[in-house]
Amino acid sequence: MLVPKRTKYRKVRKGRITGVATSGNYIAYGEYALQAQEGERITSRQIEASRQAMTRHIQRGGKIWIRIFPHTPVTRKPLDVKMGSGKGNPEFFVAKVKPGTILFEMQGVSEAVAREAMRLAAHKLPIKTKFIVREDA
Repeated sequence: MLVPKRTKYRKVRKGRITGVATSGNYIAYGEYALQAQEGERITSRQIEASRQAMTRHIQRGGKIWIRIFPHTPVTRKPLDVKMGSGKGNPEFFVAKVKPGTILFEMQGVSEAVAREAMRLAAHKLPIKTKFIVREDA
C-alpha cells in the first residue's frame, strides 16, 4: 500500500474538496487514462485494489502509472470513548481527488485490453470515472 515515508505534521483537518482539478488533469505518460468525474477521498487500500485489478488483467504486458498519492492522514477515535479529550490517532491515508484528475495511466496494450482493465479498476473506486485516450495532434 502507498503511505508517506515521513509525516512531520501527523494530524490534518478534514477540509472540503471543491472545484475542478487544475493540475494532474492531462495524460502525461501513457496512451490511455482513467479520469475522476467526482471529488472524493480515495484511500490507499482502494488505490492498491485498483492497481492489482489492472495488473492482473494486462498479465505483465504494458506499463501502469499511478498519478495520485495518499498524503492526507485520517484520524479515528477508538470505540466507546467519550466526547472530548482531543483528536484521535491517524488510522489510514487518503488522496483528495478533484473532478478531472487523472488517476491511472497505461500504455503498451491494445485499447480494448486497456479499457477492460480500467473498467475493473473503476469498480474498486468510490467515484464515477471516465476512460480517456490521448490525442496526439
